[in-house]
Amino acid sequence: MSVAENHPEEYSVEIEGLTRIFGGTKAAIENLSLTVRKGEFFGFLGPNGAGKSTTIKILCGLLRPTMGRVRVLGLDVIAEPLLVKQRIGLLPEEVNTFERLTGRELLVFTGRMYGLSKLEATARAKELLEFMEIADVDRDKLIIDYSMGMKKKAVLAAALIHGPDVLFLDEPFNGIDAVTGRAIREVLGRAVADGVTVFFSSHVMEVVEKLCTRVAIIDQGRLRAMGDLDELRAATGKGPEATLEEIFVDLVGGDSERGDLSWIRG
Repeated sequence: MSVAENHPEEYSVEIEGLTRIFGGTKAAIENLSLTVRKGEFFGFLGPNGAGKSTTIKILCGLLRPTMGRVRVLGLDVIAEPLLVKQRIGLLPEEVNTFERLTGRELLVFTGRMYGLSKLEATARAKELLEFMEIADVDRDKLIIDYSMGMKKKAVLAAALIHGPDVLFLDEPFNGIDAVTGRAIREVLGRAVADGVTVFFSSHVMEVVEKLCTRVAIIDQGRLRAMGDLDELRAATGKGPEATLEEIFVDLVGGDSERGDLSWIRG
């Protein structure tokens, strides 16, 4: 019996023996097991192609696993996908949404789809737009005219409007400026303070190190290490001053031999 089965009330995410095979032979994820505690800011790291986005899609019920068990908030994602989706929020890596709606309309529409009254959805939309620092003049613009940063803030607001218990974020800081990044960090900090579990994938190591209480590092679909920063340092034999970036590079083999590209100098 797993630790999660002994204490299911402690965990928002439980992954046991997760495997996803594409094309009959290629394993994007291979025998992945981990747990995320309720109210935790959990970092999920790996190089490009490591299986991070695939894992998040499975956790959100958007992709079926080949093998393994996945539970969110004690619910089996495969057996009860709608119940899971009612209680989670998602900011995907690729922002695809209803671009012919305005930012305000997107939030109200999303709130209504989650069962909020029109009055409540409108009030929450106003509060979220203000907190995300989306200016009054932009709230009634079509999303197709938004910058990438504005789109990410609008979609994150839509992911939060129903008050999710778990928030899945796939590369939320890609393609955004420092001001937008600050706004997103403040929103996430507020969410965790209110008891929301955040499952967070990013390549921005400094942000992960600052925000996350624990981190899992995967490579080629397999778990390489998991723990807080001190535990990761101990696992890799690094000293107390080692950064998360140094640990990450050590674990995923970033110091492999490569050419010197001397020809660039002409």
